[in-house]
Amino acid sequence: MKIGRVTISDRAASGQYADASGPEIERVLQEYLGPNHTFLRTIVPDDIPAIAAALRKLADDEQCALIVTTGGTGITPRDVTPEATRQVLEKELPGFGEIMRLQSYAVVKTAILSRAVAGTRGATLIINLPGKPRAVAECLGALREAILEALEHLQGRDPHQPA
Repeated sequence: MKIGRVTISDRAASGQYADASGPEIERVLQEYLGPNHTFLRTIVPDDIPAIAAALRKLADDEQCALIVTTGGTGITPRDVTPEATRQVLEKELPGFGEIMRLQSYAVVKTAILSRAVAGTRGATLIINLPGKPRAVAECLGALREAILEALEHLQGRDPHQPA
């Protein structure tokens, strides 16, 4: 399976600091999904056209089954990941953002400021995660079962029927 991971950060895109959250996405997903997946990695600045273009390329051209973004989900003027993601989604899945905020709130009371969204584009599941590595692991842990079931549905399989 192809998995896209997009780090969204002006500073990481310009080389001012190393991306720590992108590698954390891979570590956690390999733990949950196994090691036999291809990760397509990209870093883009906090810019709606750049983010939307990266998501479209990974979903439409590369045909990734799963795309996970990190960063840009807060409330500063440069945090535009949800807006860019909504431009490319066909179906929004609000429960993903709700459970991420609930899970994170138990640890950090300001987690409710996150505006992360998720949804589908064709047969691709797209999920926005916060930009901190610890939050990446927490959120993916809370979403594990939903991610697995969504991938089954998007690949045309009924996860509730025996194989």
